[in-house]
Amino acid sequence: MFGADETPKTGPIKEGDEYEVKIEDVGKEGDGITRIEGFVVFVPETKVGDEVKVRITSVRRRFAFAEKILE
Repeated sequence: MFGADETPKTGPIKEGDEYEVKIEDVGKEGDGITRIEGFVVFVPETKVGDEVKVRITSVRRRFAFAEKILE
């Protein structure tokens, strides 16, 4: 799949995964930011300090997007 000197095109998470996270920061566009295994995840409609359950919706090479799951 990947050679010794190659890296995967996405991070340590995948679309559809669900996590309990704490929002640590806010991005330029106003989305909350958390990190999962050191990987940056943007979560719209959140603010610093929020503890939310999220579902990963899109994974890019260096970051991902997630949506809040309402319980």
